[in-house]
Amino acid sequence: MSLTERRKAQTQLDIARSAARLFAERGAAAVTAEDVANAAGIGLRTFYRYFRTKEEAVAPLLTAGIDDWIADLASTERGTPVVEALENSARRALFSSGPDGYRALELSRDLLRAVPGDPGLESVWFRVVNDTEEKLVATLGDLMGPAADPVDVRLAAVAGNTAMRLAIQTWAGSDDDTGAVPRPADIAVRCIRTLTAGLVSP
Repeated sequence: MSLTERRKAQTQLDIARSAARLFAERGAAAVTAEDVANAAGIGLRTFYRYFRTKEEAVAPLLTAGIDDWIADLASTERGTPVVEALENSARRALFSSGPDGYRALELSRDLLRAVPGDPGLESVWFRVVNDTEEKLVATLGDLMGPAADPVDVRLAAVAGNTAMRLAIQTWAGSDDDTGAVPRPADIAVRCIRTLTAGLVSP
């Protein structure tokens, strides 16, 4: 990416974080695009240069973590069994080793709590989920090799995508801070193992 592209991506992510915080605090219906722009320290015209709607503004926050996860998965050593690769990458993606990473996970969790019942946010979330599956098909197809059955590749992608979605949504839907609710990484691994049972893969 060029310097201009990196700056644009960073601005979009800053706006996304501001939107997510406001949606989490007030609910999307009570927030305007102008509120988001003000929180991000930009003008309303600048906001609309990047996003068509206030709801679309959160997409970069959701996709940033997903893209990091898929990039990590793509770096897996060739020959690693696909289920092992999915489990290891899920643990790394959902386990934060520092305060910045944990705050990013918390913000995503708080945002997802605002999604149910809001058509605009649900539309953005469903689009992100669908796009993630296609990215996973490409990544896993490369990892599993040209001899892999395309159906198995798609099944592995669906399993990985669904596992990560369920992990975050389960965590987002819980108000339990006592530790009784499994960590999102543990939920993801459990789902991966269940959903890939019987999968024929390298």
